[in-house]
Amino acid sequence: MFVENKQKGSRVNGGGGAGPLPHPIPPTHKSYPSQRLVEPSYLSRWTPNPASLPPRMVSNLQPLSGVRGSAQAPTVPPRSHNADSDNWVDLEELYKWLQELEETREEPSTSDDDVKCGDITQKGYEKKKTRILAPYAPKQVLAPKISEGAASPSTRAKRRAHRNVTRNESRYHSEVRQEAVQQALAAMSSRPKPSLPMPSRRNCPGGYQPGDSSTDDDSVGNEEGDHEDQDSGTPPERSAGRVTNETPQPLVISDSSSGSQTQMSGPPKLPERNRVSNGSGPTLTYSNLGNLAGGNLGWEEKPVSAPIVAPEHRSNRDEQQRKAPSETHQAYNQQQQIIQRNSRPELTDLVEAMNNLRAHQSQTQVSQMPPDVTSTGNSRRLAPADRVNRQNRSQSSSDQSSGTLTGTGRWKVSAKIQQLLNTLKRPKRRPLPEFYEDDDIELEIAAKHKDPNAPAPEGSQMSPAVGEQLTIPSGLPRNLEAAVQRYGSATFKAPVATVLDPNGKLMITLTYGKLLSRSHKIAFALVNKTGHRGESIVKTGERVALVYPNNDPINFMCAFYGCLFAGIVPVPIEVPLTRRDAGSQQIGFLLGSCNVSVALTSELCLKGLPKMAANGEVVAFKGWPKLNWVVTEHLGKTPKDWSPSPRVTDETPAYTEYTNDRDGSVMGVTVNRAATLAHCRSLTTACNYTEGEVMVCVLDFKREVGLWHSILTSVFNGMHVIFIPYALMKVNPASWMQMITKYRASIAVVKSRDLHWGLLATRDHRDISLASLRLLLVSDGANPWSLSSCDQFLSVFQNKGLRPDAICPCASSSEALTVSLRRPGRAGVNATGRGVLSMQGLSYGVVRVDQENSLTSLTLQDCGQVMPGAVIVVVRMDGVPSLCKTDEVGEICVNSSASGSGYWGLQGLTNQTFKVQPLQADGTTISDAEYVRSGLLGFLGPGGLVFVCGSRTGLMSISGRKHNADDIIATVLAVEPMKFIYRGRIAVFSVKVLRDERICVIAEQRPDCSEEESFQWLSRVLQAVDSIHQVGIYCLVLVNPNCLPKTPLGGIHLSETKRRFLDGSLHPANVLLCPHTCVTNLPKPREIHSDVGPASVMVGNIVQGNRLASASGRDLGVVDEDSDTAKKYQFISEILKWRSTSTADHVIFTLLNSKGAVSTTMTCSQLHKRAERVACLLLDRAKVNTGDHVALVYPPGLDLIVAFYGCLYAGVVPVTVRPPHPQNLQTTLPTVAMIANISKSVLILSTQNVIKLLKSKEASNVVDIKSWPLTLDTDDLPKRKLPNIYRAPTAEMIAYLDFSVSTTGMLAGIKMSHSAVTSLCRSMKLACELYPSRHVALVLDPYCGLGFALWCLSSVYSGHHSILIPPSEVEVNPSLWLSAVSQYKVRDTFASYGVMELCTKGLGSSVGLLKQKNVNLACVRTCVVVAEERPRINLTSSFSKLFGPLGLSPRAVSTSFGCRVNIGICLQGASSPEPSTVYVDLRALRNDRVTLVERGAPHSLCLMESGKLLPGTKVIIANPDTKGQCGDSHLGEIWVQSPHTSGGYFTIFGDESSYADHFNARLVTGTTGEVYARTGYLGFLRRTENVQADGELHDAVFVVGALDETIMLRGMRYHPIDIEICILRCHKKVSECAVFTWTNLLVVVVELEGSESEALDLVPLVTNCVLEEHFLIVGVVVVVDPGVVPINSRGEKQRMHLRDGFLADQLDPIFVAYNM
Repeated sequence: MFVENKQKGSRVNGGGGAGPLPHPIPPTHKSYPSQRLVEPSYLSRWTPNPASLPPRMVSNLQPLSGVRGSAQAPTVPPRSHNADSDNWVDLEELYKWLQELEETREEPSTSDDDVKCGDITQKGYEKKKTRILAPYAPKQVLAPKISEGAASPSTRAKRRAHRNVTRNESRYHSEVRQEAVQQALAAMSSRPKPSLPMPSRRNCPGGYQPGDSSTDDDSVGNEEGDHEDQDSGTPPERSAGRVTNETPQPLVISDSSSGSQTQMSGPPKLPERNRVSNGSGPTLTYSNLGNLAGGNLGWEEKPVSAPIVAPEHRSNRDEQQRKAPSETHQAYNQQQQIIQRNSRPELTDLVEAMNNLRAHQSQTQVSQMPPDVTSTGNSRRLAPADRVNRQNRSQSSSDQSSGTLTGTGRWKVSAKIQQLLNTLKRPKRRPLPEFYEDDDIELEIAAKHKDPNAPAPEGSQMSPAVGEQLTIPSGLPRNLEAAVQRYGSATFKAPVATVLDPNGKLMITLTYGKLLSRSHKIAFALVNKTGHRGESIVKTGERVALVYPNNDPINFMCAFYGCLFAGIVPVPIEVPLTRRDAGSQQIGFLLGSCNVSVALTSELCLKGLPKMAANGEVVAFKGWPKLNWVVTEHLGKTPKDWSPSPRVTDETPAYTEYTNDRDGSVMGVTVNRAATLAHCRSLTTACNYTEGEVMVCVLDFKREVGLWHSILTSVFNGMHVIFIPYALMKVNPASWMQMITKYRASIAVVKSRDLHWGLLATRDHRDISLASLRLLLVSDGANPWSLSSCDQFLSVFQNKGLRPDAICPCASSSEALTVSLRRPGRAGVNATGRGVLSMQGLSYGVVRVDQENSLTSLTLQDCGQVMPGAVIVVVRMDGVPSLCKTDEVGEICVNSSASGSGYWGLQGLTNQTFKVQPLQADGTTISDAEYVRSGLLGFLGPGGLVFVCGSRTGLMSISGRKHNADDIIATVLAVEPMKFIYRGRIAVFSVKVLRDERICVIAEQRPDCSEEESFQWLSRVLQAVDSIHQVGIYCLVLVNPNCLPKTPLGGIHLSETKRRFLDGSLHPANVLLCPHTCVTNLPKPREIHSDVGPASVMVGNIVQGNRLASASGRDLGVVDEDSDTAKKYQFISEILKWRSTSTADHVIFTLLNSKGAVSTTMTCSQLHKRAERVACLLLDRAKVNTGDHVALVYPPGLDLIVAFYGCLYAGVVPVTVRPPHPQNLQTTLPTVAMIANISKSVLILSTQNVIKLLKSKEASNVVDIKSWPLTLDTDDLPKRKLPNIYRAPTAEMIAYLDFSVSTTGMLAGIKMSHSAVTSLCRSMKLACELYPSRHVALVLDPYCGLGFALWCLSSVYSGHHSILIPPSEVEVNPSLWLSAVSQYKVRDTFASYGVMELCTKGLGSSVGLLKQKNVNLACVRTCVVVAEERPRINLTSSFSKLFGPLGLSPRAVSTSFGCRVNIGICLQGASSPEPSTVYVDLRALRNDRVTLVERGAPHSLCLMESGKLLPGTKVIIANPDTKGQCGDSHLGEIWVQSPHTSGGYFTIFGDESSYADHFNARLVTGTTGEVYARTGYLGFLRRTENVQADGELHDAVFVVGALDETIMLRGMRYHPIDIEICILRCHKKVSECAVFTWTNLLVVVVELEGSESEALDLVPLVTNCVLEEHFLIVGVVVVVDPGVVPINSRGEKQRMHLRDGFLADQLDPIFVAYNM
């Protein structure tokens, strides 16, 4: 298990290459008991003589270690690696070494750059290479022919120039796991790979453009980042191509049309950004996961049979970066065009289904899609259904521009969805449990699934590991203040600190004498400084903030010790750069809780802080307390007789160090003086520190290891510290090694990052000597992947004098301080150790030895031994702190006098963390001692060695298994390391979705990464993580360079990244979600019991006492049908004629314009006379026959009403049609033509302007204007009296046709008889108490449904005054409606949801202004929303609250309900009780059950009744499938029986068979003889406690949604509006959304009200919220511009139109994400 750490060579792994050597021979392995060494016997055939090689090359040819996963990166990078070839030396690399050696000998005076940048011809290059390599390699590989795919000599020269700093960077691509990852990917490549559909985007929203410049240049080289960008300008991976030695294969391209083949001599050279080197296989080109369309798209010697799937909208940046292409590049482009021309998209079953998407497409040639008849005029949103086809105008051009690659536009989307379906058909995860409920407890259990085969710990209970006794050397000072006093007096000229400037030059040195005097000055100033009241601004024991930049350790050190002398507690924090600096609010919380009022800083730092323009003071940072800024420089001398008095005890705090919790919250760890002193003594003993030693520190000196060693322990021992600022490390990563060489430093305190960076700076290795170094302290040795940096560093610098026993990793945390540390110079059996462990075992919390060649092994190095005087135990991570077993992973806890004492001001957390008493198996404590949780996860190895395999903050618990974020990061980085993403710019965290944690990976991609490459990289990361960790990634995100939030030292600010991700403010460049593969705890679909019939259900309801759902409106009253009055009231035309004589001058209509002025008025007599003239026109000029159909194409106004009654007078049937929109003829004109055609209209009546539009040149481009029937305008009517008004023989004859498009896209015309018209008007008159003295305001579209009836019929029947306000006028002036209501003292007003939304949004800030204009709405008794949908309770309640100050009563606002079969079912009348609301369980509703819950209950949905049933109307609730009557507790279809039910469909544009029984439905149980009309809407009835005017209890009708629109997924019924409401809440930039399904995939279309760079933010949020609230996985997320979701005139979404537009590629989406 554990391998003794003897000096070993480095393992050559398989990353970063592009092609294998000619004939690799498999190695043989010898096994040894303690370790495995590899002896590549075949190397002897062509290995150079070590004596003739440079020393570094000799070390590179050492025997190779065989420990897989041990993080030993190669020293000589191979060109490729696969299953058949293990290790070899690369001749190209060898040539570069030898060339450098030879040129250095020949031209010693030539600079390094000149040698590498010299021009060389191809011939000279080949000749020189052959000569240099001749002694070392076989002849057949000395001078390979440069193929078209190889690099030219000039290119190689440029590469050498770029590699002057990072010549060997490929060795250090990834810290570890590269070999394992590449082998895993190679193994998976043989399996059938899922074909992942690439996301589609418009023009790379937020895509990185070459011209973009970032204001922050720290990202490219950062705390964890790679350095080559800073030193060489262009990263080597981008500028240097991978040269392959493979024999070029001819490319054969098959022309499918002619059968001819074109052969090319070799593969064309691909641009580097289009090459994805597998490291284990051939180079792939423009493929998604190498196999997007089912075939390998590499260059192969076979015809190209699979189409290339490219992104649907190619990025412009591809073209911008394609500068000066070479001839081979042009050849490549020509080949791609040939391939695209000859590729045919696969026609799948889904594509065939697309052909038959709509039956009507083959029935008519008028339009490709059923247009809508409901578009509004000058809508702010692009007009309703007309918006769907708004891309039609440019469709032809877009089709041409997209080339022939994708065929017709519609195949693009459908083929991708079919791809997605095919991929999802392959189940990867465990199946769902058999019996399952959608209950919270059940979901929780499923999320915490326990694998019965999971390994369990088998060892005995561990015993505590005790460190050696802490012996205090006699010469040490008694405390830190005494140390400053001693060295400041005795050796006052000795240096204590030296800091380098960003250029690497010594900037300033502080001596111990200066430290003593300056710290005394600061202490004196703090104790004696007084405020404006004469009081000390800070008192002993209080806390002050230390705000110093990372390049100013000297001022920080003086201030720190000044605080110690003064007895004041320093709180070191980072310098805030901006007012909203990442994490500054959390720091402010810490300062506020510590009562910090004084901040110490330097003069330079204070100048750099943001200031207020008014007074020049430092701005108040967000969340920070008010601070008094004190500069610690240029202070006056202290009085000679003053000396700091020891006023504090050892138990008082010495300093407070900030630390971050897992969620990013900042806490202050308080360390008292005794612990600080004990820690210094412990470190002194463990590290053997002595006075006068020189230490080089690269770490942050304000906290943790940097503070403890470079500020505290160094001064305690009188040492000299050289500080390397972070800014210098970015410029010169080898500067710390140069300082070791220059000062012969014996100690260096670094991170593994610094070792990695130092390796990259190969240019500076020549003069480095590390022989003086006895202690190389690796501060992040607790990171499992620091092992590789240590091994790589040792293998390169051992010949520079570095001793293997000098590398000392340590483990530490802010709470427990130093946990363990490997002792320098220590030898022996248990000095060091390594373990090859199974990562799967670690995920279950157990330690299991793995085979060394396993892909899933993790090789850990120890973090040293327990600190002197400390005791370590390992306790379980969850639950009570029980001791772990010896083979169990747990949290390391430390009992030591040198540890933190608690979190400042957080007593509860302090007790949980700092006062832990571990329990034995029997539940008793092991001792009375209290332990501190370190936050590190690990176990104890042999000899008390501490092994750390993760941290609590990076722990992610997924489905019962625990994964470490660092492990995932290492695997992700090993996939094409540093080629697509920046090494240190990656964040891994988990988010909780559906009661389980889900892994999210976010990385910064390189600016030259193309769309295809990034998507391919994402796909390979999914494979690698799944193969190695057996866990799925939920979300993969790539962002542009410099976009992730940074810590002050340049690393990733993890919690801020997570916050932005969850808030939707991260702005990704690419995103891939995999909910289908990750979410395994979905509730089981409900089971449908087919054996339970409707009769059984009815009996069950009766037995349970459930009331059968049935309700009736009040009685209409008995009418004698033979009386003259009754006959008069049977025809609306007769009523108008009667009113024109009885109340001739009564004003019946008033039309208002947008300014609120009266446009036209009309009396009963005027209406009658004008109607007669229209009838004369019809009879005389049009020669119409009785019963002919006439289309009325009028804008909203009085002309429409006149024409309608003119038709009735002439005996023809009017058909009202919305006129086409002049600015949108493309989509609105076909609607007019379709209705005129389907209704069999013989004539079109309209105004002159509209008729001109119908016959204009623009119209002829859309429809055949010759197909119009006869058109007549009514502007100039004949002044002739009609001889006699037509009277129909019976009242059952058709009065008019009502055409409308339902929300499901069905265009249907219904027949309204004369009796139905008068019956409807009579019901509304009784319900609303409409009399001639009433004023009624209407803001409705007058073309169909209840809107038409109120606009044209009701006033004539009841005689009331109707104030007509066209909705288009309200769009111009939102206050028009409310002002008119107030002006005319309107009692009853009717509006649409669209108008109500306009007023709510447009007048939100104008209520006060309306009040000043004396707008008073107290007169309103009923404000009814006319709708055919579920009441929008949020909108109505917002409207009521907003205009409540104007006197609007909340109970006045209500809704109505009508549908195609009956346009008026419910209407809130004058005497109706207040609309009732109920809260139902949303989960029960999905199963067609109605369960009432309390307000605020989880999963509750608020529903409002749709108004009171109209008189004469009866409704029941029936099962839409079985036609059995439902009980009150069930959701069913609303069936209606009423005298004003329409007479049937005139025609249905769609599938007519399914609507055959809509008007003659009968129950199969109960009263089977009664005939009902099926509304097509689901709802339920609920008897309320409200009493009606007739004394009966009120039965409320609750409409839930349209049956045709419901989504059946996983056996449950979902209503789109419920999903859409939750999506609208997920992000503030979602302005509108719509959902629909396609082949069982849920498709979500969201409108983005923001910049396109924010489009991809919506994808994870939409997926999360739908999954969390509705247990549904979103298949496709489509982000579109505002106004794309079609809305009809009633404000209802046309989801089926949207679906058709999406599948036909007409939406022009910003981004389309296909979730895996």
